[in-house]
Amino acid sequence: MTDKTGRRLSISFEFFPPATPEGAMRLWRSVERLAPLAPDYVSVTYGAGGTTRDRTRNAIKAILERARLQVAGHLTCVGASRAETLAEADGYRRLGARRIVALRGDPPKGAERFEAHPDGFRNAAELTRALREAGHDRISVAAYPEFHPESGSPAADLDNLKRKLDAGADSAITQFFFDNAHFLRFRDLAAKAGITAPIHPGILPIENFAKMKRFAAGCGASVPESLETAYANADEQGMTETLSRAICAEQCDNLRAEGVEHIHFYTLNNPDLPYDVCRALGVEPQPLGAAAGGAA
Repeated sequence: MTDKTGRRLSISFEFFPPATPEGAMRLWRSVERLAPLAPDYVSVTYGAGGTTRDRTRNAIKAILERARLQVAGHLTCVGASRAETLAEADGYRRLGARRIVALRGDPPKGAERFEAHPDGFRNAAELTRALREAGHDRISVAAYPEFHPESGSPAADLDNLKRKLDAGADSAITQFFFDNAHFLRFRDLAAKAGITAPIHPGILPIENFAKMKRFAAGCGASVPESLETAYANADEQGMTETLSRAICAEQCDNLRAEGVEHIHFYTLNNPDLPYDVCRALGVEPQPLGAAAGGAA
C-alpha cells in the first residue's frame, strides 16, 4: 500500500471485544468501515486478568471469518498460569490468527499493582520467550516513548524493551503520545541501545478530550498545554471533530516525514476518525474482496 506521495505506508488498527449486543454491532461497524483501507492486520485487546478471554476469542474468530483480515490476539500475564496462557495462544493459532501482542498487562480492577500468578509469567519478556519456544514467530510487544510509570526511569524502561525483543519479539507498538518529539527521541535512544526491530508509533485519534485525558493519566502520557487550549476553543465553536481530524492527520504526516512506515491506530471501536485520518494521509480504500491485507 502506498500513500499519496508514492511511499509505502502500512497501517493497523486496535479493537476491543464487545460486552453487549450493542457493543458487538459497534465493533462490526468499525471492522466494516476500516477493512477497505487494507490494514496489515488488526488487533483485539485482552482484559485484565483475562476478563474478556472468551469475548476476545469470539471477536478474533468473527473478524477472521467475516472480514478475512489478519488478526493479532492480545495476551497478558495477569491471572493465568503459564499453561493456560500458552493454551490461549494455541487457540488463537487454531482459529487462524498468526500474530500475538504479548503484554504484561494491567492489574485487575481494584488491585494496586501487578502480581504474577503463582504458576504464571512474571513479565512480557518471559511470555514472549515461551511463545517463541512454542512456535509463535510474529510477536509484538509494548514500548513507552515517555517510559512506563512503573519502570522508574527511561533507561530502565529501554532495558526492559530490549529484553522483550531479545526474547523473540519482532516489533514493538508504542503507547499513544501527542508530541512527536517524545517518539523520535525514544527511537534514537533505542537505536543507540542496539535495538534494530521496528518500533511502530501507536496513535490515538481524540474522539473525546476528557476521556483521553483520563487514559493519559493512567498510562503516563503527557498532554501538551496547546491541546488543552485548542479543545477548549473548539468545544465552544462545535468544531471538536474537525480539530481532532486535523491534529491527528498532522501528527501522522509529520511522523511519515521522519521515516515512519507503519502507524498503529487505537480506535476504541470508533472508526470514523481513524478512517478520515488515513484518507487524509492518502490511503485509498480497496474493493472489499481485495482489502483484507491477506487472509489469515
